[in-house]
Amino acid sequence: MTYLIGVDVGTQSVRSCLFDLDGGTVASASRPLATTYPKPAWAEQDPEAWWRGAVETLQEVLQVSRVNPREIAALSYDCTACTVVALTDDGVPLRPALLWMDERAHAEADEVSATGHEVLRYCGGKVSPQWMIPKGRWLEVHEPALFARARWIVDEADFFTLRLTGRMTASLNNATAKWNYVRPLGGWPAEFLRAARAEALAAKWPTDVLSVGRPLGFILPAVARQVGLSPATVVAQGGIDAHAGEIALGAVGPGDLALILGSSTCHMAQSPTPVFANIWGPYPDALVDGMYTLEGGQTATGSILQWLAERFGSEAAAQAKSRGEDLYAFLDRLAEAVPAGSEGLLVLDYFQGNRTPHKDPLARGTVVGLTLKHTLAHLYRAVVEGICFGTRQILDDMAAHGFRLERIYAGGGGAKSRLWTQIQADVLGRPIHLPRDKETMALGAAIWAGLGAGLFRTYQEAIGRMVHIERAVTPVAGRGDIYDALYRQYVELYPATRPAMHSLARLTN
Repeated sequence: MTYLIGVDVGTQSVRSCLFDLDGGTVASASRPLATTYPKPAWAEQDPEAWWRGAVETLQEVLQVSRVNPREIAALSYDCTACTVVALTDDGVPLRPALLWMDERAHAEADEVSATGHEVLRYCGGKVSPQWMIPKGRWLEVHEPALFARARWIVDEADFFTLRLTGRMTASLNNATAKWNYVRPLGGWPAEFLRAARAEALAAKWPTDVLSVGRPLGFILPAVARQVGLSPATVVAQGGIDAHAGEIALGAVGPGDLALILGSSTCHMAQSPTPVFANIWGPYPDALVDGMYTLEGGQTATGSILQWLAERFGSEAAAQAKSRGEDLYAFLDRLAEAVPAGSEGLLVLDYFQGNRTPHKDPLARGTVVGLTLKHTLAHLYRAVVEGICFGTRQILDDMAAHGFRLERIYAGGGGAKSRLWTQIQADVLGRPIHLPRDKETMALGAAIWAGLGAGLFRTYQEAIGRMVHIERAVTPVAGRGDIYDALYRQYVELYPATRPAMHSLARLTN
């Protein structure tokens, strides 16, 4: 037998999964990750916690599966993107990482966007505060001593490349999608870096930029001994978690769209021609050579549900525990009993700013319509409905700019939620196709590992072998009119509340 490992480093946990070549999960293990929020719209994580989680889960997978390590051909990894980490030359973190959802660098992002350089056309015309250059510039401006000490200022995936192989490379996937690297324009044009005042930052980036699935060599012998792998295990270049999820859903054909439902929601598609919508991208060659990656995104989705459950769900947690139920499954069941529309509640899902289509880091979460009748179940359902309205607005924008949607696939932790997938189908009026394997991102990373080991020649070959779509969630008759009316209110709520949002956000800056 031959096996592959995918390591999925998400926002809430690290997961290592062992797959056979038919895409079956042989063993998996996870460890939680903690996020700190030093100020509103800031978010940080400890890079050493990522590494401990990866080591411990790899050890557990090897022990539980009892697979001969020599039968594991390769591993790869997917990570949250534009999670920026400052490292010494040998990979020691100098500070907590600026997590992907961190919006502190909005002033630096505005400076980069103001350059008006042609590069910006390939990222939706405006740079996000979440991306590499604004965050790196923030470190240079606000923590100059640390910036000077750092040999590397890189992405989370690059940290794993160095720890696993001893090499420092940049993933073409990350560089194109989050670092303003545009292959048709020569990568990082020197005049753009000068205009963005990012030359000192760029000196702290790797010079090798490699496509996902490219073999990096063998795992470091010391790491192999520590986790129980063979030193002959190939490590393949990793990349962005949502992009790995797109591959694991097989959503690479014309009109395919992958919804990656996690702490955030990403809306991923491939196009043979560029689509210049109010999204992120089109990213040339970021995932599939010769194709443009289109990416819409909602910064906070599953993380809002987590916030709601942790801050206000103690009674529900106790009830779920007494019944032997998972808390989120219990809350799903309570919310399913609430009528569509949550009896007059409407939520804007901008708890960590708006990624697309407004690209507004100062946008804030909003709840309208609260009465004394409403319960936690109402609010929980209203959050899910607001998330689904946000997805609809992004897809409407993509359609208005020429993307023709044919099929929707969903993966990630949120795809395990019957409530979320059903409301999404009802709001969009389209079936949502779900995979057999629920470890979506890890499976995508395992496919990259298979490419790196030479077990598959193309994505199509790997997807045909390892990806299995199990079923579709179809819209419930009669809900379309209700959600159409609420969606119109959702779209109108942002411009009506934007001035107040911005005023309140600036009070905390």
